Amino acid sequence: MIIRKDLLFLLGLMGFFLPFFIFKELFEAYYQFNLEHGLLMSFIKFALLATLGEVIGLRIKTGNYHQKGFGVLPRAIVWGFLGMTIYMAFAIFSSGTPVLLERIGIRDASSVLHAELSWKKVFVSFSISTALNLFYAPVMMTFHKITDLHIVRNEGTLRGFFRPIHFAQLFKEINWEVQWNFVFKRTIPLFWIPAQTITFLLPEEYRVLFAAFLGIVLGVLLAIAALKNA
Repeated sequence: MIIRKDLLFLLGLMGFFLPFFIFKELFEAYYQFNLEHGLLMSFIKFALLATLGEVIGLRIKTGNYHQKGFGVLPRAIVWGFLGMTIYMAFAIFSSGTPVLLERIGIRDASSVLHAELSWKKVFVSFSISTALNLFYAPVMMTFHKITDLHIVRNEGTLRGFFRPIHFAQLFKEINWEVQWNFVFKRTIPLFWIPAQTITFLLPEEYRVLFAAFLGIVLGVLLAIAALKNA
């Protein structure tokens, strides 16, 4: 049931995003800045949208949008960094996977991404998404889980966040039953590969933004994983 705090949350989101749809000049300024500073904008998009997803996930888990020790700012920093790695991964896999496809006999795999929608374009996009999610996503997801544990261990403080991260110890503390059986085995093939197939069907300048919006969905998935863990 939607209550007062949910309504205020939705109104706040509308107040933030609506001007980009109402004012053409504002959208064009964003679009141009995004073209010229893609890496920086990836940091900003994921810091905002993926963190927003985690806040929504917190609401699902606890009934609140904020909780002591949650560490919104440290999480935003982590997501901003991951956003930059996602930007780089998109560039690497969207260029390298079509080259591989061409070497095994699928002609024009590189150019088909810039052509009209076709089954061949869907296949190439699916191949890119599959390669990305099999080779990059598990590493990214594991790194995110480790930083998440680090933030919780340091009570969500910014000062604690900048303490050394004990990767080896935190790696052992991950609930691999959930991480493997739900996060890897279910969300990657059933959600992320299909969803990011759509991502690579989009024009290049919109891919990272769409992926950042998927970060909102990720927050909900993380909440479900946490409930399964509990």
